[in-house]
Amino acid sequence: MTTELNWTSDGAWSAHSDWGMRDTAGRRFERERWQARLDELRAAHHVPGAQLAVLVNGQVHELASGVLHRGTGVAVTTDSVFLSGSIAKVYTATLVMRLIDEGKLDLDTRVVDVLPEFATPDPRATAQITVRQLLSHTGGVTNDFNHDSGRGDDCLAKYVQAAGDVPLDCPPGTAISYGGLGYVVLGRLIEVLTGRVWDQALKDLLFTPLGLEHSMTLPEEALRFRVAMSHLGEPGADPDPAPAWDLMPRSAGPYGRVITSAGDMARLAALHLDGGLAPDGTRVLSAQAVATMQRRETDVPDKWTVSADGWGLGWTLYDWDGVAGYGHDGAAIGQYAYLRVVPHAGLALVLMTNGGSARLLYADLFKQLLAELAGVTMPAPFGPPAQPPTVDLAPLLGTYRREGVVITVGVGADGGARMRYEFVDGMKDMSPPLDMDLTPVTETVFAATGAGASFSEDYMPVVFSTLSNGTACVYVGMRATPKIG
Repeated sequence: MTTELNWTSDGAWSAHSDWGMRDTAGRRFERERWQARLDELRAAHHVPGAQLAVLVNGQVHELASGVLHRGTGVAVTTDSVFLSGSIAKVYTATLVMRLIDEGKLDLDTRVVDVLPEFATPDPRATAQITVRQLLSHTGGVTNDFNHDSGRGDDCLAKYVQAAGDVPLDCPPGTAISYGGLGYVVLGRLIEVLTGRVWDQALKDLLFTPLGLEHSMTLPEEALRFRVAMSHLGEPGADPDPAPAWDLMPRSAGPYGRVITSAGDMARLAALHLDGGLAPDGTRVLSAQAVATMQRRETDVPDKWTVSADGWGLGWTLYDWDGVAGYGHDGAAIGQYAYLRVVPHAGLALVLMTNGGSARLLYADLFKQLLAELAGVTMPAPFGPPAQPPTVDLAPLLGTYRREGVVITVGVGADGGARMRYEFVDGMKDMSPPLDMDLTPVTETVFAATGAGASFSEDYMPVVFSTLSNGTACVYVGMRATPKIG
C-alpha cells in the first residue's frame, strides 16, 4: 500500500511542494525490488514476519513479509500490528512536549511540583529531578523496576507510589542511564495535567489528529487487527512462538507498549519531519518543540547498544559521518522494532519484526536503504579488533551495583577479563547469572561474549566510565551501574 501525504498549509511539505529541496528528490522507491530484498533477508535471518515502512518523497510505502505466527501460518499484511517496545517512549515524549506547548509545564519544571507523591529514597535528589532529565534519561532513575500495579486506570498512580522506595542508578544530572521508570512518571504527569489516563491522552492528542488507525496501547484493542505473535529461539534457527504474546503490565505503557503498524509509526515520524503538522495541516506540536526534542541533551558513553551518539528528549541521536539523524529501538518479548529518521533527506524507515535475528535483518536492510535513499553510511558492526589492545585491568576490577543488578568484573583463568551479570532483588527471576568473557576494544570499551541468545546474539558492548561526581561506573545495555567495591 502507498499513501500520499499531501500536507500543504503553514509551511508544510507535500510531494509537489518543498520536497524538491530535500536530498531524496529524484530517488524513486523501487517497491518490487525492496519487497524482494525484504523477503530474502527476512528468510536468511530466520525472522518469522516483518513489516517495512519507508517515508520518502512525501509518500509512505508499506511492505509486509512472512507470517505473524509460525504455528498458524497467518501472513503478515501491511495493516497487521506489532509490539513496538521502547519506541513507546517517543510517543510519551511527544505528548509531554505538547503539554509544554500548551503552557502547562516546562522542561525544567521539577517533577515534584506536578506530582507531589513522586519520591526516591534520597529526598534531596527527589527535589532536583526535572521533566528534562526524565525525558533525556539523566534523572538517575532505573530501568529495572518491573512492578505490576494492576489493570485499572489507576495503574500509573500505583506504580509511581511503589517506585518511591526504588534506589536511583546514580545521582540526577551526573550521567545518562536508560530509565523506563522515568517514563512511567512522565505518563502519570500527562494524566494529571490532561485529566485523562495515558492511553486516552495518546489517542486524543496523537493518534486521532494524525489519523493513526492502526495504533493502540491495550491488548484488547489489538484483537481487532491481525496481531504479530512473539517468537523466541536460538540464533541461526527458526524461532518458536513464545509462551506468551506480551508479559508486560499495563503500567509499562508509557515506556514500552504502543501496538502499531510500521506505516503508522512512519506517520508519527512524518509529524516530526514536518515541524509538528498533522496531514490536514493541524498543528499538533510547535516547530520549536520538534526542534528541541532533536537537540542533544547529553553524550552517550555506550555508542553501540542502540547505535547512539547522543540523546535528545525522547529521541536517540545519530551521527553518520557528519549526517545527523534520530530514532529509537524497541524490544518486547521477541519482537523488535527500529525507527530511523534522516531529516536532510526527509526520510523515515521503520522495521517491525516478531523474532529471529532481527538485529541482523535491520543492519543489512537499513544499510542499503540509508545509503541509497539518504547517502548515509552506517557504522560497522560492533566487535573487537583483530589484535585487541593490552589493557591494565586493575582499575576496572570490582563490584558494581544498581537496583536489581550486580555486576562483578574479575580476571579469568586465561588472564583475561570476565564479567558476571546477576539479577537480584525484584529482578532475581529474570534470568540465571550470565558469565561473559570481555575482549578489549579500547582501554575502557570491551566486547562481551557468552551471554547467551536471550541477552545478545553478537558482541555486547561493556563500557567503563565515570559519573560527573567522580564515581566509577560500567555501562551494560545503556544502564549506568556505579562501582561499590
